[in-house]
Amino acid sequence: MKLVTYLKEEHEQLALLINGRLYDTDQLHPDLPISMAMFLNYWDDVMPLALAAEKSVKDGHGRTIVSSPYEGADLLAPIPHPTSCRDGYAFRQHVAAARRNRNVEMIPEFDQYPIFYFTNHNSVQGPGPIYCMPDHFNKLDFELEAAVVINRAGRNIKADEADDYIAGLMIMNDMSARELQMEEMKLNLGPAKGKDFATVIGPMLVTLDELQPFEIPCKEGHIGKSWNLGMKCWVNGVQVSEGNVGDMDWTFAEIIERCSYGVNLYAGDVIGSGTVGTGCFLELNGTGKLNDPNYQPQWLQEGDVVEMEIDGLGRLTNNIVKEDSDFSILALKKM
Repeated sequence: MKLVTYLKEEHEQLALLINGRLYDTDQLHPDLPISMAMFLNYWDDVMPLALAAEKSVKDGHGRTIVSSPYEGADLLAPIPHPTSCRDGYAFRQHVAAARRNRNVEMIPEFDQYPIFYFTNHNSVQGPGPIYCMPDHFNKLDFELEAAVVINRAGRNIKADEADDYIAGLMIMNDMSARELQMEEMKLNLGPAKGKDFATVIGPMLVTLDELQPFEIPCKEGHIGKSWNLGMKCWVNGVQVSEGNVGDMDWTFAEIIERCSYGVNLYAGDVIGSGTVGTGCFLELNGTGKLNDPNYQPQWLQEGDVVEMEIDGLGRLTNNIVKEDSDFSILALKKM
């Protein structure tokens, strides 16, 4: 099942995407919530109703139900107001390449436990413009990722049970202002200002039942579901990145196990995978420079269009917009 949140008559509306059309949940069944937050909080009660409604439409029994085209809809983030947003570090290829490009050895702790950081859940957005301040344009970067959202409260969740806490998958673009990020992390704290201005998810949430045909075994020695889903990113129509969700070394289940240790997770918590190998300019520029001293690094610029696609999860499109301000926090540094 594909769940979409869009703007309808100036309010958020949850809908099922079926055969290219949006079917509002309240039109499909009077007991279905019209918001993703309510849907997630009553997941076990409403999922059977939603699945039955979807089947009815697909079987041709929904001709009298009002629907609207998906194309051209004013899409929001599938989870417009996450209760929190964490981002993992699950792809060994990306971590190893980034460290090699900095002439440092691969850190052995990567293979011992999954890590994550908190980002600003109030800066989560969906398709459309990403507004950036002047300092963000100092090495502005995309990060191609997948993400999950939690569908029930839990604490101390074991990895072999954690997949039951996943509502579904979606694309994530963990936007990064690299100069701000590198500046603050010299003090061994962060990332903060390098990340907190925008995290993009969307364009839809795809539930795990729909992804069953893509399931593959996870990496040896790991626990949890994995999926053979190709990942790609284009900037201004030029493909710059390619990977696969199945390349994750740490599974979402294992990341959830660590996230929930001694802590309550809640329905609506979003958790990202971390960047896939080749999934950002920081890595690509480092590799390019390593192979060719004359390589010209590339970063996102005002007016650029970033498109991300993951098999079965749709295509997420954003354009980079400069805010009408010359305010710089980099210029406030004390000397």
